[in-house]
Amino acid sequence: MRRVPRPRADALRNRERIVTAAREMFVEFGAQVPLDEIARRAGVGNATLYRNFPERAGLVREVVVSLMARVTERAVEAAEQEDDTFAALRRFTHAAADERVGALCPMLDGSFDKNHPDLDAERGRLEEAVQGLVDRAQAAGRMRADVGVGDLMVAISQLTRPLPGTGCGSMDRFVHRHLQVFLDGLEAPARSELTGTAATLDDLRSAACSAS
Repeated sequence: MRRVPRPRADALRNRERIVTAAREMFVEFGAQVPLDEIARRAGVGNATLYRNFPERAGLVREVVVSLMARVTERAVEAAEQEDDTFAALRRFTHAAADERVGALCPMLDGSFDKNHPDLDAERGRLEEAVQGLVDRAQAAGRMRADVGVGDLMVAISQLTRPLPGTGCGSMDRFVHRHLQVFLDGLEAPARSELTGTAATLDDLRSAACSAS
């Protein structure tokens, strides 16, 4: 069997720099930012960028997968390092906000392959980790029972969704403040009765499919 050569360390570093720069610029300017600008911020030549990502869609997918992986890590860390189940949920929520998960929303447009195997695998890990946080907090009586993972992820996404090209970076200072208000509303005992039903991850997937 022919052995496939492993990428060199410098090639892997270049790819990581490209993905990091792309994630930052997608947050700041949107997913249509010129690839040449991404290469410049990453400190690599245009040829290096196009060698790694011949098409924009491939780079966008890599950014989304990378961001999902980072958010999953934050969920796992919160579960492992916090004894109080609601403290773990709170820690994850603020950490996910710092990762700017709302940047996923404008990138998942109608032409985006939402069923790519890499995306499916990372999405599954993320959903399992966050569902675990919610399940444990609700089982311990620390989180109101009439909300679901979908409610949590919608709130994080909406509060961290960027406004491309508007120069509203100063708005970031409000994100954690408003997330804390939201989290206070999730804690049990509930202080009000919610209309409708708890949003699940399936609800979010159905909504995304309808939008595309």
